[in-house]
Amino acid sequence: MLSGSADEWKRVHIISPLVRGWIALLAVIFFGGRDWFESFLIGGGERFREGPVGNLPLAIAIVVGVVVVVAGVFFLSWWFTRFQVTEEHVRVNSGVLFRQHRQARLDRVQAIDVVQPFLARVFGLAELKFDVADAGESAVRLAFLKLDDAQKLRATILARAAGVSLGPGREQEIPEAPEREVLALTPARVIGAAVLSGNSIGAVLALIGIGVFAVVLETGALFAAFVPILIAVAGGYWSTLSTGFNFRAAISPDGIRIRYGLLDTRTQTVPPGRVQAVGVIQSPLWRLKGWYKVTVNVAGYGASPSGEAQARATLLPVGTLEEVLQVIALVLPDPGTDRPVEVFTAGLAGRDSDAGFITTPRRARIIAPFAWRRNGFAVTRTALLARTGAWWRELSVVPHERTQSLALHQGPLARRFRVADLILHTTPGPVSPRVHQIAEDEAWRLFDEQSIRAAEARRRSGPEQWMRPVPADDRDEQTGGPLDTAVMPDPPSYTEGQARHEL
Repeated sequence: MLSGSADEWKRVHIISPLVRGWIALLAVIFFGGRDWFESFLIGGGERFREGPVGNLPLAIAIVVGVVVVVAGVFFLSWWFTRFQVTEEHVRVNSGVLFRQHRQARLDRVQAIDVVQPFLARVFGLAELKFDVADAGESAVRLAFLKLDDAQKLRATILARAAGVSLGPGREQEIPEAPEREVLALTPARVIGAAVLSGNSIGAVLALIGIGVFAVVLETGALFAAFVPILIAVAGGYWSTLSTGFNFRAAISPDGIRIRYGLLDTRTQTVPPGRVQAVGVIQSPLWRLKGWYKVTVNVAGYGASPSGEAQARATLLPVGTLEEVLQVIALVLPDPGTDRPVEVFTAGLAGRDSDAGFITTPRRARIIAPFAWRRNGFAVTRTALLARTGAWWRELSVVPHERTQSLALHQGPLARRFRVADLILHTTPGPVSPRVHQIAEDEAWRLFDEQSIRAAEARRRSGPEQWMRPVPADDRDEQTGGPLDTAVMPDPPSYTEGQARHEL
C-alpha cells in the first residue's frame, strides 16, 4: 500500500469507506427493509407465498440494487481519495462531485494521532490525524490505513517535521522512534476516579434537591426528572472510563506519546515544545485519595467541548502528586527553579506565601472568602504558575515563550478593593490561565515583566524542527542530528537528588 517513492500519491485502504460509513449503511438497510419486514409479519407470510411475481423478488432486487449503489459510492470515494507526503507538506485530495484539497505544513504539525475505532480494530486498520497550528480542528485525516502502514507513516511525518533527511532513496528506512514508558494507570484507579468524580457530586446534589421539592410539593412525579440527570452522569462515567482505561504515557525523541482507550484506542504523539499551557485540577472527592487531572492546550486541538476533544487534551486522566510532577517535567523539562517539587506542590496544594507565591491581599478577602489564600502566582525562569480554588483546586502553568498576549481585568468591586486579574492568552483549549485577584500594583508589575519575559523567551526558543542537523562546530552547543544517530532521552523528572528526598 505504501511502497514506492515517499513523495508519490498513494491511496488509503480499499475498505476504508465501509469502515467510515457502516453506520449509514445499517441505517439504509434498517429504514429500507423495516416496512417490508413489518408487512411480512403482519400478513402472516401471505406476500412471501405470492410467488415470483409478488413482493419478494422486488425486495431482493431493491436490496441488490442498494448494495450495488452503495458499493459503487464506496469505490468512488476510495478511488478519489489520495495522499502525498513530501519533505515539507502532507496533502490529501478527496471527494467525487465536490473535490477537497487539504494541505498541512510539516513544520506546523502540533500533534499526530493513530486512532483505531472498534470496527477498524477488527480489520487491523487505523486512522491518522494531524493537528496543525491555527487549524482549529484536525487539518488532515487519513482514514484508513493498515496499522503497520499508519505507524510507519507517522514515523516518517514526525521525522520530517523534526528536520530529519536521510537522503534520496532512503525514505523507507525511517524507523519508529524508540520510547520509554513513564507511567501507566490501573483499571482500579480509573474506576475509582469515575466514582469519586464531580459527576457523583452532581448526581447526589440533584437527588437531594429533587427529594426536597418532592416532599414539599407532596408528589413523587418529580423523581422522573432524575432520569436525564442519571443518563448524563452515566455518560460522564463512560467518558472517564474510555479515556483513562489502558492509559500509558511514554517519552521518545518524537515527543510525548499517550495511549488509551476501551473500545476505540488512540495513540497520541505531541512533539517537543508543542504544549502551550498545562492545567492541573483536583476535585473535592479526589482530595481524599490525593489524585489530580492534567490537561494541556495544544495548537490545533481547539476549544471544542466534545468528548473527543477533551480526551485528546488530557495528558493524565488521574494521577498522584508524584505522577503529576513527572508529567509536568515531560512538558517543562527545565522548571526554572532549584526547588521544583516545593514550588509545584505549593501550586497544587499550598496556600498563602508557600514557596514564594504572591496571593490575594487580606483586604480583599471579603470578595473571595474561601479562595483568597489560594489565589496567587509564582514566576520561575521558564514559566508562570497561577493557582486558584479552595474546593476545586486548579494550577495553570504557562511557559514564558508560549504567552501570546496579556490582559488586565478589573471590575467595579475589584477596583473598590484595589485588586485585579491578569489573563494570559495562549492557544484555545481547556486551560484558561488567569491570575486571580492580586494587588493592583502587583498586577501592573507582573503585566510589564511578563511581557518582557515572554519576548525574551521566544527569542531564545529552539527551532521548530527539533532534530534538524547542525554544523559540526555547533554540535557541542546544540542538540539534534539525524534520526539514526538520535539517542533515546531519559524521562525528565523533578524528583531526582534533593528533589526526590523532599518528595
